[in-house]
Order: sequence, then C-alpha cells, then structure tokens
Amino acid sequence: MGAKLKVAGWVALGAVAGALTTMQLQADAHSSLAPLPLEELQQLAAVFGMIKSDYVEPVDEKKLINDAISGMVSGLDPHSQFFDKKSFKEFREGTTGKFVGVGIEISMEDGLVKIVSPIEGSPAFRAGLKSGDLISKIDDTAVKGLTLDQAVKRMRGEPGTKVALMIFRKSENRSFPVTITREEIHVQSVRAKIVEPGYAWLRISQFQDRTVDDFARKLEELYKQDPKIKGIVLDLRNDPGGLLEGAVAVASAFLPRDAEVVSTNGQIPESKAVFKANPEFYAHRGSDPLRKLPDALKDVPLVVLVNEGSASASEIVAGALQDQKRAIIMGGQTFGKGSVQTVRQLGPDTALKITTARYYTPSGRSIQAKGIVPDVMLDETAEGNVFAALRTREADLEKHLANGPEQKDEAREKAREEERDKLEAEFEKRHEPPKPLPEFGSPEDFPLQQALNRLQGKPVLASKTATERKAEASGDDKAN
Repeated sequence: MGAKLKVAGWVALGAVAGALTTMQLQADAHSSLAPLPLEELQQLAAVFGMIKSDYVEPVDEKKLINDAISGMVSGLDPHSQFFDKKSFKEFREGTTGKFVGVGIEISMEDGLVKIVSPIEGSPAFRAGLKSGDLISKIDDTAVKGLTLDQAVKRMRGEPGTKVALMIFRKSENRSFPVTITREEIHVQSVRAKIVEPGYAWLRISQFQDRTVDDFARKLEELYKQDPKIKGIVLDLRNDPGGLLEGAVAVASAFLPRDAEVVSTNGQIPESKAVFKANPEFYAHRGSDPLRKLPDALKDVPLVVLVNEGSASASEIVAGALQDQKRAIIMGGQTFGKGSVQTVRQLGPDTALKITTARYYTPSGRSIQAKGIVPDVMLDETAEGNVFAALRTREADLEKHLANGPEQKDEAREKAREEERDKLEAEFEKRHEPPKPLPEFGSPEDFPLQQALNRLQGKPVLASKTATERKAEASGDDKAN
C-alpha cells in the first residue's frame, strides 16, 4: 500500500462517518397523494423482468428490489438511506447506544486495536482491561492488517458467546490472553469530571436515546462534587449528531424557558416547526429529565468546544447557544450539516431514512455546507493543526444539499492538498503515521486548556492561521 492510501486510511478513522440528525422513529411510511409516473414504473418493471430472465446467472429477487430502492434513495443526498435488515439493526444500535460485545471504546495504534476506555461495568471492565492496552489478536486472527470495522465485527457477536483477546500492556511490557463473554452493552455517550477546582468538563460523544438522561445525571453528580461551579466546558468535538430531541434538551438545560433552540422547514407540514427550551419539545413519556438540575446552570459561564467533526445535532446545540449569547464557541469550524432526517419504518426489519427538512439557528441561519464559525478559533495542538484541514465536511460530500448557488472553495481544497502532502512526506520519512492527538479531557488537551483559560480570565492562545470557511454562496436566510 502506498503512502497516499495509508495516510488517507489513517485520517479516515477520525472523520465523521455518518453525521445525522433524526426525528424520533415513525411507525409507518406516509403515502403520497401525487399521481404515479406510470410510464417510468413500467420501465422499471420491464428492466426487472429482463434481469430475471436474461442475466447470465440467477438473481435473488429481494436483493434486486432492495438494490433498486437503495439506488433511488442514495441519489437524493448523502444522508438519505434505505435500511435493509442488517443496516437497520446497526442503525438502531447506534441511536439506542446498545450493542452486544465486550464493552470497549477503541482506536488504532501501530496497526493494533488500542483500548481508549473500557465501558464502566462491561465485561472488558470487569476483566481488568485498561486504557492504553493494545489488542494484538482476536480469537485466532491477528489484528495487524484488519481495519477498525473488521476488528469491531470480530469482537461483536451473540450474547453469552466468548471471544479470546491477546492483550499487550505497554506499561508493564507484557502480553497476556483474556477470554471475555459477550453481553449487551449500554454505551455511555456522556462523560464528565471536575478538571480544576470550580471548573467542570462535560463531553457528549453522540446524541442517543439515553443521552439526555445521562447528561442530567452527570450534571447532578458534578454539582454534588462542587456546588459552586464557576464555569463549564461543554465538549462537542467529533460528535456526529443523533436525535434532534436530544440536542433540544441539552441546549434547553442552559437556556431560559421558551427560548428558541432551532426551527425546521420542509415540504410536509410536520417538518415546519419551532423547537423551544420547554419540556414539551424534548420530554419522553411526559417526564422532564432536566427537572432536578440546579438553577445555577442557567447562568454559569459556559464554553462550547467544537471542531470539524462536530455535526448536525451538536451543531444545533452550538448554534443555539451562540445565537442566544449564552456561550462562547471555541475550536474549529464545524461540519456543516444543516438538514434533518426522519426514519420511517417500511416493514418489521426495513426502513427509510429520508431528509425531510432544513434546520435554522434561532437567528434564522442555515449552516448547511458551511457550519458554525467559532467565536474563538483554536488549533488542535500548541504546535498548530494536525488533521483539521483533512477532515471531511458536508460540502465535500457528493450530492449534498446546496446552500445557494454552488461555489467551489478553492482555498480549502489547496489547503487540504498541502496538508496531505505534508503528512505523506512525514509518513515516508518516519515510516509511521503522525502521532495521534491527545485524548479529549486529558491534561495534554490543548483546546480544553484554552477553554479553561477563557473561563478563568487568562490569556487564550487563539489560532493564528485558521480562517472562516465561507458558505457556498448566499442563501443563508431562513425559508418561509
């Protein structure tokens, strides 16, 4: 494999793999009242018949129909998708935060699977696996040569089944085997801690079904540890989004009641809505998960950290808190996904995720293909940016919704090429990828330290090179 492919593959690990904002699952597909194009449907039926009768070998009818639906949907935009049985199961796992496995958050390092963190209470946690441990073998398969997705699939399976892992613990310079029984894992999408006396860090990695409950619980725990918190850093870096109601709830925790969080507009009546900081817009089963939070949360100084991987629901939160003058946004310009998808179930195991609306921040901005521009631009490290220019954004995706007439960002494309060349040269020289960025929330986390400096009234080392990425053109005004 050449340097270009290795660098591209390594960088892809940090890219947004499927940014989404979804409405809550709807049970049935809506029927259209528009007349059907009979001539085109007859052509579709004719092609289906020809493939069945004339193709070189027999073709499975269900697969053929599913492929036809997938092609029709994928031609719309990057976020509309047809879910067959397998992909629908994976999607539901992503939004519910539940899956069957060993219970570890992972990345890649030196071609091996690195344990970023064992999930508390999981089989891996009980087996004593630690952050920084490397997995060199899964059952009888060496990890070297596997992609991250391939490694994940080998560690997942049915509840009650076993998987054997070979662990290398660098801190002790030893390898040892561990056999773990798979269980249903509940992912914690919220992490929090007091980073300095009086200052808290709260990170949301994705907006899932349980995110708001976990968010409220973590905030309660923080205020029990320190009832006089003087500042909070809300960390939304690399948060690809998730459920719209979750974003509304998180923003509502910091905003006055009935303040506008986001509005949506689309073709169908249900897509025309205004979401406010009020339980009726986010409460599940009539219960407000934020009801026990302290009143001090409405006024505590707040910094929101974002980067190029912050997308969709996380952009809704950042945009609402920025427009309502409730927080200082710091970091990198966000992904730029300003659309909402609705999931409509087609059958017991299939569904359609379809873009039904654009969303707008409280001031009426559409951030589609542009993103949220931070109040203070920050580099990823004290030495500058490492991967920021390489990360994919909405405007890079084929068939993305335009925000006015298309306008190619030649400066960004040039910057991406320059950064890619730089990384490739470094890779060739050192025969290894660039050093990974420090873990979010660690003492070496440069943007977090700048956010704390801002809250404490200390000097902030803002980026000297980052510039605003312009929208594709005009057309940012709210549609009516």
